[in-house]
Amino acid sequence: MTRNSISLSNRPLLRALADNWWVALVRGLFAILFGVLTFVWPGITLLSLVILFGVYSLMDGIIAIYGAIKGRGEVSRSSLWWLLFVGITGIAAGIVTFFYPQVTALVLVIFIGAWALVRGIFEIIGAVRLRKEIEHEWLLIFAGLLSVIFGLVLLLKPGAGALALLWLIGSYAIMFGVILVWLAFRLRKLARNAHKAD
Repeated sequence: MTRNSISLSNRPLLRALADNWWVALVRGLFAILFGVLTFVWPGITLLSLVILFGVYSLMDGIIAIYGAIKGRGEVSRSSLWWLLFVGITGIAAGIVTFFYPQVTALVLVIFIGAWALVRGIFEIIGAVRLRKEIEHEWLLIFAGLLSVIFGLVLLLKPGAGALALLWLIGSYAIMFGVILVWLAFRLRKLARNAHKAD
């Protein structure tokens, strides 16, 4: 019997995520949209990039928090705290960019780098918590590592050229979004199998 066919009744954390699979899907689609816009908008100004990033991180944060709260009734409060923290950092990042839209390019890069680093650490924590409950969990860990590496690159090389930074930010967002979409459809499949078994 594969892990896809195992009942989720004794796996409350995975069940909570599977029942709310669309949360990962929406977060992934927002990330892909943000990444694509940075590529197809070559003349994007710093102010436009700040606003775009602010909208993305704010929406991602709201959806992550909603997912954590929605799943709280099925698992212990301590099980989804990492998703809640990812959501809080996203909302905080969005609010800061809206309150300080005229930041310099250097400050923006450092800010995005710090956000990605913190987010990546908690994504890895979440992936480790799921490692015994879902197949191909290494992709989830990879998503977290991708965020950490991206954040470190921005923090260590904040003075890189604007075009290089745009490509880096766009590539990261698209890759991360694709992984989240993949996760969403795996969770959806698990949820369907679980409902059939119930």
